[in-house]
Amino acid sequence: MMDMAIHGLVLIGLLISAGMIWHFRNLLSAAISFGVFSFLLSLEFLILQAPDVAIAEAAIGAGLTTAIFVIAIRATENETEADAE
Repeated sequence: MMDMAIHGLVLIGLLISAGMIWHFRNLLSAAISFGVFSFLLSLEFLILQAPDVAIAEAAIGAGLTTAIFVIAIRATENETEADAE
């Protein structure tokens, strides 16, 4: 019974974080929300007894991809900062 409650909470968290990714206009916030989504997805894989897939999702999806997105977003200029100069 407790396992089903945790499973449901993770699924609700996945839906909320996916909605947050779609809703945010700030790319940095969207990238961080994507990292949260990937982390919750790795938890879901762990609950479904696929630890190898969960480790790969946590390392690549939540870790590396989010870091690459954040580095790429920070390397580009913000439109409002470019217009002010």
